[in-house]
Parts: sequence; C-alpha cells; structure tokens
Amino acid sequence: MIAFVQGYLEERTPAGVVLNCNGLGYALQVSMYTFSALPEKGECMLYTHLAIREDAHVLYGFIEKQERDLFRLLISVSGVGGNTALAMLSSMDPSELKQVISESDVMRLKSIKGVGPKTAERIVVDLRDKMGKVTSELDLGVGGNKNKEEALTALVTLGFARNSASKTLDRIIKSKGAGTPVEELVRLSLSSVQ
Repeated sequence: MIAFVQGYLEERTPAGVVLNCNGLGYALQVSMYTFSALPEKGECMLYTHLAIREDAHVLYGFIEKQERDLFRLLISVSGVGGNTALAMLSSMDPSELKQVISESDVMRLKSIKGVGPKTAERIVVDLRDKMGKVTSELDLGVGGNKNKEEALTALVTLGFARNSASKTLDRIIKSKGAGTPVEELVRLSLSSVQ
C-alpha cells in the first residue's frame, strides 16, 4: 500500500495532479478540497489511497489524513465508488460532510451529483455512528490541537467513551490552555472522571 507521495507538483488540474518523485510521475485523482489547497507548482505531499480494479489501478490523493479517512469510510458503503466519494468531498469540505452525515441530512447528500435518495440514506445509516471517529483538524480548533488528539486517543484506548472524553478534554484545555502537555491532559481527565 502507498501511504503518501511527496514530490514536485508538475501538473495541477481539478481532475487530478501529477507529482514527480525522483523522476517517477504519479497521477493522482483529487477532490476540489485538495485541489484548492495545493500550490500552483512546487513541493507537496499527498496522502494516498490505491484502488485496484480489474480494468485499472487508481491512486487518489488527499491533502490531509482526515480527508483520506473520510474517503475510505465513504467507499465502504455499498454503492459508493471512488468517483462518487470524490464528488462528495468536492461538494463540501470534510468537516461539513461529516456534520451532514452525523445530522442525517439526507436532502443535502441527495443534492450532490451522483448521489440518489437510496444511496444518501445508506450513507447516513452506515456512517452516522462512525463520524465521531473521523477527527478533522477543524474540529480541534485553529491549526489543530495535537495534544488533545493524542490524549483523546489514549483515553479511548483506556475504555472511555469518545464523546464524553472529548468534552472533558475541551473543558480542561479551556481552563489550562491549548499548550497543556498530553500527559497532564490524560491525568486531569482521569482524575475528573473518578
């Protein structure tokens, strides 16, 4: 599996990009969200998903891991292929799409080209409960909060419910500050639960 591709951006179109990695050109299909975040030319890195079909090997590129994770969840739904998932990610940014699915907004999903009523309902039923697992940097505050993300992962691993642990961490970060070390966030969260 190819986890990411880093190189010089040779071509950039809304349909896809070509990254030159030491003389080897990788053609990647991208969403409009990723396309708009890429420079015109220059060095860049894209997280990837490789789809192997009978007739083609298709490499999809994403500007952030959270977008790739959401893409993988979307294509896990019966009837949703790579092109439909890219269309969905092109219509809304990942955090907005995550919210639409979490809120069971079938009408918004149906408004996306290629998504019919049955597919929209299937997406909501299959993914509504999984949306909490896809953590977007936009959900973590301006620029993201890696300490919160790591502390949340630790708390979930210890058996705490993700939503309540996240709320506890938000409360602690609000009082202690965004730069609070991971160890202290976990310790304070554990002491507030007991």
